[in-house]
Amino acid sequence: MFPVTRLRRLRRSQQIRDLLSETSIDTGKMMMPVFVDETTDRSVEVSSMPGVRRYSLGLLGDYLRSLEEAGVKSILLFGVPKVKDSMGTSAYDRNGIVQRAIELAKDQTDLVVAADLCLCEYTDHGHCGIVRGNEVDNDMTLDIYRKIAATYAEAGADIIAPSGMMDGQVAAIRETLTDSGFKDTLIMAYSAKMASSMYSPFRNAAESRPRFGDRRSYQMPYGNLREAMREIDEDVREGADIVMVKPALFYLDVISEARKRFDLPLATYSVSGEYSMLVNAVRAGILPEESIYEAVTSFFRAGADIVITYFAEPLARGDLSGIIGR
Repeated sequence: MFPVTRLRRLRRSQQIRDLLSETSIDTGKMMMPVFVDETTDRSVEVSSMPGVRRYSLGLLGDYLRSLEEAGVKSILLFGVPKVKDSMGTSAYDRNGIVQRAIELAKDQTDLVVAADLCLCEYTDHGHCGIVRGNEVDNDMTLDIYRKIAATYAEAGADIIAPSGMMDGQVAAIRETLTDSGFKDTLIMAYSAKMASSMYSPFRNAAESRPRFGDRRSYQMPYGNLREAMREIDEDVREGADIVMVKPALFYLDVISEARKRFDLPLATYSVSGEYSMLVNAVRAGILPEESIYEAVTSFFRAGADIVITYFAEPLARGDLSGIIGR
């Protein structure tokens, strides 16, 4: 008795497998994180993230145009300022590094420009908000977030992306954008942002490591799926246009559950630790190059509409050799 159903028929050749593929990597829906550095006039490789560089404002235009030529459609900007203080005042300076980078990107490219909104890169203590005693003051921090959002919108950002995990941050930013005449500026909320160990290479890249304590009082416990859904629901109620799960690789269940429950566009951020793990494993010959494609495919398969990843540029170019050293 031969099998009636032969699923291997669906896999007989690469052409058939491509034809019947349920999930594929869409480079047009991948967002490239970009670090712009006010402290240098060069581009500097991030030691903990092979192939990732920080760019001076003077070199940023050439880099962004090269991204666009490669097929990248959107970027997420992070700034490294010259001046840090307890209030993060550089973050809302209208002549600040991210504000100038937004203006440059909008003037010289057609990229969709998102700007990360947080204080960790701009405070001398490295926390994502204003510290009083040994605690981050939620409501005082919201006042600063409002100022940052207004300057980002004035500079021309398409998307404001608050990542600090302060309660009420989306509502505060939405109100500020509306009152400032920027009611059409999008908010991409870092809604379910876990207190993950996977952020370490980023903190080196952005010089944002906390000088004391950690961020567990505002970032989410990584074991809490139900709480993640509550966080997303709250951001939806407060006016987010796009919601996010961060990190991605260890949180596919969270992405999947969010996709089932919410109809908003869903982003996920495949963070620095995921990137560095994969790149270093491939460089060491522990994993094949295909593992990178497999990981990114899993984010889309889990339900993400937008994947923020440091692989966006090499995948758009169709060439991983620059990051894996081959």
